[in-house]
Amino acid sequence: MSPSTRAQLQIHACVVLWGFTAILGKLISLAALPLVWWRMLIVVVALALVPRTWRGLRAIPPRLMLAYAGNGVLVALHWLTFYGSIKLANASVGATCIALATPFTALIEPKLAGRRFSMRELALGIAVLPGVALVVGGVPTSMRMGIAVGTLSALFVAFFSSINKRLVEHGDALAVTGLELGAGVIVLALLAPLLPIVFPELASSPFVVPDAHDAALLLTLSLVCTLLPFTLSLVALRHMTAFTAQLAVNLEPVYAIVLAALLLGEQHELTPTFYAGVAIIIGAVFVHPLISGPKRLSQPELLATSEAKGVAE
Repeated sequence: MSPSTRAQLQIHACVVLWGFTAILGKLISLAALPLVWWRMLIVVVALALVPRTWRGLRAIPPRLMLAYAGNGVLVALHWLTFYGSIKLANASVGATCIALATPFTALIEPKLAGRRFSMRELALGIAVLPGVALVVGGVPTSMRMGIAVGTLSALFVAFFSSINKRLVEHGDALAVTGLELGAGVIVLALLAPLLPIVFPELASSPFVVPDAHDAALLLTLSLVCTLLPFTLSLVALRHMTAFTAQLAVNLEPVYAIVLAALLLGEQHELTPTFYAGVAIIIGAVFVHPLISGPKRLSQPELLATSEAKGVAE
């Protein structure tokens, strides 16, 4: 097997594992806040056991540390709203909403990452609107709050991924990920008392101790669906172009929706109108790398920070 073929199999394995994050989020009985808090804490502890993480942290200037920590707050809010969407609706809805991160990023990134605005990417953002309308019309009324929270999650993705593109080359990826997620752990604990006022749908204590069932699923989510694809992507992305990787990563919501149908039977909760909207949104997501042109791959390790991965810098 050639290195490029092996790399494509590896990146698709990563994408399938990322697709399972939505399924596990639905299966874990914890509310969104403790689920995210424990997931981030487990990943941070695992990264703290890697000597490279500490070497990278020592090399980051204090001012840059603050910038990464601030971006970590956006990561935490993304994960909180992503799993909140799944809890309020289902895994299919959460995965579909997160696909909106691509058109959001197309609109937000030029300002935050300092590149020229693209009218073609603006058209991409407009093109998903009919899909969003069909998705909203294709779910029960009780799930529409989940769509709103999921759309907010995609917006957080657009902001933090665009900021990361400004900062990505200034720190070791393991150290940056540990710093961002560590900041997220602290901020979520501090925000917990305010959530009942600001966002009652997501309010709960982050310090709920999971039972044995949830603990096993949390470990799977953190180690198998976060750190394992993190490591596997390091190997795969050294032998493939950014364009090829982006097309593979864009399959994540497809895999998540298929897995949700197979494992959770969610197709019975949703209408054909919902899936028509999904097709439009995912179609726009796949068009994005075509209109963006070839880009270089810089620090692909930062893939592990989000459910919506932007691999091209």
